[in-house]
This record gives sequence, C-alpha cells and structure tokens, in this order.
Amino acid sequence: MTALIGLIVVVVIIGILAMIVIGIYNKLVRLKNQFKNAFAQIDVQLKRRYDLIPNLVETAKAFMAHERETLEAVIQARNGAVSAQQKMAGDPSNPSDVKQLMNAEAQLGSSMGKLFALFESYPDLKSDSSMNNLMEELTSTENKISFARQAYNDSVMTYNTQRETFPTIIFAGMFNFQAAQLFEVDSPEERQAVKVSF
Repeated sequence: MTALIGLIVVVVIIGILAMIVIGIYNKLVRLKNQFKNAFAQIDVQLKRRYDLIPNLVETAKAFMAHERETLEAVIQARNGAVSAQQKMAGDPSNPSDVKQLMNAEAQLGSSMGKLFALFESYPDLKSDSSMNNLMEELTSTENKISFARQAYNDSVMTYNTQRETFPTIIFAGMFNFQAAQLFEVDSPEERQAVKVSF
C-alpha cells in the first residue's frame, strides 16, 4: 500500500513537472510567433518604401540629370536593403539577418539623406506635384515603419525577458529558443528622422 502511495506521488509530481514544462514551451512559442508577426508588419512597410524609392528616383532623374551618381547610389542601397529584408523575412529570429538588415537600412538612409539634400538645389523638382505626392507617401511610410519597429522591439523584449527568467531559462536552451535581436538604430545619423519634406 505504501509503495502504491509512493508511486502515485511520483506520478503526480512528474505530471505537474510535465505540465510546467509544456506551459513554458508553449509560452515561448507564442512569444516567438508574436515577434515574428511584428516583423511581418515592418516587412509590409519596408516593401512599400522600397517600391516608392524607384519612382522617386525616376521622377528626380528628369530634373537632376547631373546627379546620376547619387541616384544610382540610392538605387544600389535600396537593392541591398531589399535583399537583406527578404533574407530576414525568411527567419526574423536570426540575429545576424536582423543586423544585416539594420546595416542595409543605415546605408539606404544615408544615401536617401544625400538625395534629399540635393533636392534643395532644384526648385523645379520641389514644385513638381508627382514628386510632392511621392514625398508625402514616403513620409507616411516612414512613420508606419517607426511604429512597426517599436511594436517589433516591444515583442522581442517581452520574448527575451520571458526567455531569460527562471525557470524558463533552463528549458529555453534545451528547446533551442535563442535570444532575439532588437531592430535598433546604430548610427547617430539614422537616429535623426529622415527629412522628406520640401
């Protein structure tokens, strides 16, 4: 009889431990999926921005014939950012892909900043209605990217915090839940808002 009670106690303890482990695993999965979904929102806005940039460059070409090098640099930086964004979209939990996208975004921001600085030298371009519409759309998209990036970083912070707390940290390593990378702004130039208005 005592052996039976001992066996029941052991089974109950094992059952409770199993339920705790299952709960921890499921919570990590849910949090990981939340930050992946949050990146999907960034992804949508980045695609929109990447689609606007060639239109912006094409419109500017008509007015800025002597600025070919700057225009090509913008397109090259845009293509690099598109490539990094597509790679990260495949696995938003890969820290090296996040860093690669952050670097590509920094290069794109830098080249776009140079382009916007040149716009000041072209009054006809500043008064063009197509260019003004594109700039307005780009400004709106930049704001949406900022909000989406904040939501992503909030989700990553929640996931990382849960992953690093006890007893979750014990099981996170066992189930291969790696730390997620924040989508941060590295350069001081990028910390300042991109000025897209005329």
